[in-house]
Amino acid sequence: MTATDEARALATIAAHAAAARKAENVVVIDVSELLVITDLFLIASADNERQVNAITEEIEDRLREAGHQPLRREGTREGRWALLDYGDVVIHVQHGEEREFYGIERLWADGPIVEIEGLEQAAAGGSDTDEA
Repeated sequence: MTATDEARALATIAAHAAAARKAENVVVIDVSELLVITDLFLIASADNERQVNAITEEIEDRLREAGHQPLRREGTREGRWALLDYGDVVIHVQHGEEREFYGIERLWADGPIVEIEGLEQAAAGGSDTDEA
């Protein structure tokens, strides 16, 4: 089983929102074959706490506009790592140091990377985002 079209659409909105706030290394991993609780992980990082919060807020705003509300929201007060749980998609916005330390990509390396259409163009438009 692979991630649903709805999960991919939600992850696409979130990835573009992260890129709009200059998130670094935006990656979407399909964990649907590995976990029963979610289809996709979106991981993005930032250089400082203020940027982690700005990225998180932009993702929440764009997803709210698209009719989605998080089931759970954690870690946003500290600004080092925010977790937004949208059911089919779990979003991690991390300070670069936390991302390196916790290594979510290493933990879920068996899941394929999902390409997000148009993310390279968003990066070229002023974001430092790497290819997802």
